[in-house]
Amino acid sequence: MHVVAEPCSGCKYTDCVVVCPVECFYEGEQMLYIHPEECIDCEACVPECPVEAIFHEDNLPEEWQSYIELNAEMSEKTEVITEKKEPLADN
Repeated sequence: MHVVAEPCSGCKYTDCVVVCPVECFYEGEQMLYIHPEECIDCEACVPECPVEAIFHEDNLPEEWQSYIELNAEMSEKTEVITEKKEPLADN
């Protein structure tokens, strides 16, 4: 499973969304989330993220382990996103 981590917070680039073949990205107010049961681990999104915020859960840095649960929780509470939008900030 892949996870969106801290680097996405506050910038919310959506380059990853348009390459996802299964529509597993969900849009929160400050960042995107990946639904753990919908992600097929194709990794298409990983190189598309300009802030390198997407990790396979096995490679997620220790300080961001809480994002595994956050992605699972927030993907249930937010709407699916399938189209590119303007980011919150250009880093």
